[in-house]
Amino acid sequence: MRGLIVDYVGVLDGPQEDQDRWRRLLAAVAQQDVQTAILSNDPGGPAAEPIREWEYRGIVDAVVLSGEIGAEKPERAAFQAAADAVALPLSDCVMIDDGIHNVKASVEAGMVGILHTAFERTAVEIQSIFGIDGEF
Repeated sequence: MRGLIVDYVGVLDGPQEDQDRWRRLLAAVAQQDVQTAILSNDPGGPAAEPIREWEYRGIVDAVVLSGEIGAEKPERAAFQAAADAVALPLSDCVMIDDGIHNVKASVEAGMVGILHTAFERTAVEIQSIFGIDGEF
């Protein structure tokens, strides 16, 4: 696996402590030469700036917003757009989402899908897939 794609609402937009932990984990993922992206069903526009900040600050490599690409999760086209944004095939990407229907659709599209319920659980799975040690 060379790509990690993460939902925003329900995953990255939690309490500040969790956001800080996500930033540290995403930095560790990037050190493994893994491309990272956010895929959100956000409509885009000025209200999406908090999501875009993750890319502007170099925390992720790309931000893909459904309102700007014309496809929403769980559509395959949304997952494909995120994979394309990090120049990887779907089969080389992991999708993290808090919606089971989105996780199921990502798996059907050929990705590895992980259902996010709590940072600690998701972090352990990411660490296992990408060979990352440490506490986050």
